[in-house]
Formats: sequence, structure tokens, C-alpha cells
Amino acid sequence: MTQQVQTQTVATSRGVERLVGGQFVMDGAGVKINRVLTQPLQRRLDPFLMLDAFGSDKAGDYIAGFPEHPHRGFETVTYMLEGRMRHRDSAGHEGSISSGGVQWMTAGRGVVHSEMPEQDEGLMEGFQLWLNLPAKDKMRAPWYRDIPAADVPRFTLDTGAAVQVIAGSSHGVDGAVRRDVTEPLYLDIDLPAGATFDQPLPAGHNAFLYVFRGDVVVEGKAVPQARMAILDNAQAADGVRIKAGAATRLLLIAGRPLNEPIAQYGPFVMNTQAEVFQAVEDFRNGKFTDSTAAAEA
Repeated sequence: MTQQVQTQTVATSRGVERLVGGQFVMDGAGVKINRVLTQPLQRRLDPFLMLDAFGSDKAGDYIAGFPEHPHRGFETVTYMLEGRMRHRDSAGHEGSISSGGVQWMTAGRGVVHSEMPEQDEGLMEGFQLWLNLPAKDKMRAPWYRDIPAADVPRFTLDTGAAVQVIAGSSHGVDGAVRRDVTEPLYLDIDLPAGATFDQPLPAGHNAFLYVFRGDVVVEGKAVPQARMAILDNAQAADGVRIKAGAATRLLLIAGRPLNEPIAQYGPFVMNTQAEVFQAVEDFRNGKFTDSTAAAEA
């Protein structure tokens, strides 16, 4: 879904506060991933809790998938670059995403879900982002949406920059999903060598980018492939200017911080330890499989 754009420019760009390499871990039933945004960065990058990057053409690295597991208190955004994955959950939602598609799930008060590969060979590559929910919404009914690649808004600038707008708004193009409280921006940006891309950002929003092809420069700081750059919160800046070295593809993610306490125990993210203990108890007592969730979603 390609749209006409209103070209935007940035007068003063944010700089790079620091580079992050992430941690290689095993998750699910043995899937190899790079955990780019880790738990120690949650406060700095509020409202974002986690970013996982996965990618392999070896079936043994992903075939076991992510069997049934619970979530409460946040949203998951899965973006597939290549491959096919099927989702099922205890609120009655089911769907699959393939190359270029997005799966947006609000766990809310609790779901048990699975994410399993629908392929046994070839490349599987993509990302999963965890977006926190405000305290007032943590116990809302679960919600789910599959967004096929054809329904992800996109645009191309005269510079050759090709952008997919998963969430938020860029150059006058609204994304597939919007959220009023956290106001997330989630862009997939494809830049030719030497091209520049400007994106306005609200002064109070936390922001980062992740380069998964090529390399870029932001305010004189080089950001190589497979690195996350946390952007500074300079009050004088009105956005970020990104310049590609080689042909580059990257994610640019930003959001309005909640400035609320974060209490996490694995797949449960609440505001207090007491709420986390209650989540564990509710899961053990089968309350995440309440069929009324589907009716209220």
C-alpha cells in the first residue's frame, strides 16, 4: 500500500548516546535470537521492554518455535522479514504472518499463546518488540491483529528511501497501528548508499534505531550492522537525520515514556511485585484461558 508523502525535514538531529550489541540467547523451545533491547535498558527506553532479532537459514535454529506460554501486561509486535509463523492463543485468536507481515497482540490481563514456524527449511528472519501498557490498561481484554505485507503503509522519497510504516506516522503517512498513550513509531527504512532520511520526533519520546543491513551515520557517529543506537534526548533536537554508508536497512523506533514502575518476572510485566505474584497465581489457576476474553476483545 504505497502512499503519497508530505516530505519532512529535521533542523537539528538527535545524536547517538551509545551503541548496543545485544546478547545472543536461546528462547522458546530452543530458538536462537539476538536480544538487542535487554531488561537493563527498559527504564532508559520506556515504553519499550524488549527487542529480539532472529534470523537463520538453518531450520535447526528456529524449527522448535515458541510453544504455548503466557503473557500479561504488555503488547507484542512481531515483524517478519522472511518466513512464515502461525499464532494461536487462549482468547480464541489464530492467524499466520509471512514475509513483510506484522502480528500485533495485546496480552492485557492475560493470554497463553504459541508462535510456531510454518516452514521446515529456508530463511526465517524478523523481530519481536515488546511494548509496555499503561497501568490503566494492563488488565484490559486481549486483542490481536494480523497485518499482511500488502496492508502495511509504505512510501518512497525522491532520495530513494523506501519506508514501511508499521506504527505511528512518517512524512504524512499513517502506520498500520496507532496507540494513544505510548504513541509508538515503528519504521522499516531501506536506504540506498549515500541517501539521507529525516524523521521528526517529539522531544519527550525515547528513540533508538537498529541497523540490520549495511551501516549509517547519525550526527557524525557511525552505526554498524547488527548494532542498536540509542538516540539522545537533546531538547534542542526536533528529530533524527540518518545517512547511509552502504545500502542499508534499519528499524527506527520511538515512543512516549509511561514513567511508571516496571515489575517484570519473565512473561509478566506489571507495576508492582504484588501484581506480578498475582499474575503467576492467576496463570497457575488457569485464569489466562478464560473463554470470555475472546468475547470482550
